[in-house]
Amino acid sequence: MLQKLTNLIIKTSKVKILNAKILSMLSIMILTKKILSPIKTLAILIGLTFSFNALALDYRSIAAPKAILYDAPSTEASKLYILGQGYPVEVIVNLGEWIKVRDALGGLSWVEGKQLSNKRTVLVIAKTDIKSAEDASASLVATVEKDVVLELLPSTTKTGWIKVKHRDGATGYVPNSALWGSN
Repeated sequence: MLQKLTNLIIKTSKVKILNAKILSMLSIMILTKKILSPIKTLAILIGLTFSFNALALDYRSIAAPKAILYDAPSTEASKLYILGQGYPVEVIVNLGEWIKVRDALGGLSWVEGKQLSNKRTVLVIAKTDIKSAEDASASLVATVEKDVVLELLPSTTKTGWIKVKHRDGATGYVPNSALWGSN
């Protein structure tokens, strides 16, 4: 049953590259005949398929004023920590109601999907200046400290520069190397 579901999901998806760890896990499950219930198996495979249907990194931000992050996809799991509104996270696995995310420190945890927004934000990882143009010699708009969240603005900037907006309204350009979540 698991083999048929695996083949069906892989054949019908548009996935170009699947994570080697996931393929290994599926292979081990098939070889050892460790059978999950058909519903759980299908849910896992569909979730994994949809989480890898794009090659680009998927970032989101915390939508709620405070979001609790867990060590497993359940409110019954252990609570790890709380993130504030706007904090950027990288989506690792999307199971719909639950999303596995990576934070700026590399920590992996689960958050309820309803706690996330598609609004793009970035985290300042080193004190930096917001400039009026995409040039280190451009005039200074503001200086931002480490761990400040900035809104990522759409633009066609030079390589290495990102257009951002501070919550106080300051808008300008920051070197990509000073930010997490902009890739």
